[in-house]
Amino acid sequence: MFSTILSAAVTGIEARLVHVEADICDGLPQFCMVGDLSREVREAADRVRTALRNTKIPLPPRRITVNLSPAHIHKEGTGFDLPVAAALLAALGILPAEAVKEILMVGEIGLNGRVRPVNGVLQTVLLAKELGCRQCLVPRENAGEGAVVPGISVIGVGTLEELLQCLTDPKFCAHRAEPLVRWKEGQSDYREDFREVNGQRLVRRAAEVAAAGMHNFLMIGSPGAGKTMIARRLPTILPRLTMEESLEISRVYSACGLLTGREGLVNTRPFRAPHHTISPNALAGGGRRVRPGEISLATRGVLFLDELPEFSTNALEVLRQPLEEGQVTISRTSGNYVFPAHFQLTAAMNPCRCGYYPDRERCRCLPGEIRQYLHRLSRPLLDNKDHV
Repeated sequence: MFSTILSAAVTGIEARLVHVEADICDGLPQFCMVGDLSREVREAADRVRTALRNTKIPLPPRRITVNLSPAHIHKEGTGFDLPVAAALLAALGILPAEAVKEILMVGEIGLNGRVRPVNGVLQTVLLAKELGCRQCLVPRENAGEGAVVPGISVIGVGTLEELLQCLTDPKFCAHRAEPLVRWKEGQSDYREDFREVNGQRLVRRAAEVAAAGMHNFLMIGSPGAGKTMIARRLPTILPRLTMEESLEISRVYSACGLLTGREGLVNTRPFRAPHHTISPNALAGGGRRVRPGEISLATRGVLFLDELPEFSTNALEVLRQPLEEGQVTISRTSGNYVFPAHFQLTAAMNPCRCGYYPDRERCRCLPGEIRQYLHRLSRPLLDNKDHV
């Protein structure tokens, strides 16, 4: 028999529709998976076969072909395990054909039949709603993440047994539906507070002005002056997130697996403080599997670069285009990826290598060494900042 299940492939921060097709016919026993698959997707054959056997549903000794269409989209990750298992159950006749129509599902399956969480569930549920699906089946740990999307029923499943019950018993399915998580404007939960900054009247005023206009902010001062303390508390005086901003941030965090399912949307301004040894790819995004970098993780929030001159020149120059355009564009042979980059760049640095200039009783740096230290930053990058 032949069956089709809807699923999704997350490319960058976008979800794209994938049809998981399964066919079981007479022939030599074989489990073949096709459709431009990565190694972990091909390994789904072994995971699903073993999980079904441990769930007391052994596969017959027949020829099994699973196709992930369209073939021109490269499929990565373990989120196709659940739709592959459902497609096989439908092809075996265990699941009725009507039970799997207009249902989109993602999830990883362990060898014991348990469904494990995956990345990009928020994008997947948004895609399911856009396609007009009536339900979206996701791992139980990701159910809260998808429940923020109104207009579609999101059901969390923990095992293959629960998958069978959800698709065959409407009452059990309605009971398992995740309640809608409604957005509450003004909700926030910060660990620090800007009111904790005592003294430093001038730099406090400069930080407030920078926060009010989302200006980039560079602080130059000796060690212990409070630069890092002020930077960490800067998100607490930024305007509260709107629903659209929260959704934009949450999509980036969901694609990176940083969005915990029970919290729903991100409700605080991000604060990212990468170490100065960070590579340009980690800062802007990219890699073999293209993922957002620290710039995109800080969108609608603060990207703090402490000890700014210690960052590599290539890493600092990566910041110039996102600061001007508000997005990061990464080009690969597989396509172009666009990530949001609406962030406030906040940086801190010492006035010299030892940090105590112009206190000549403590600073022994020569004038040439001070100029060399300050000239590590290019003029185009400095033009994007206001100095204190």
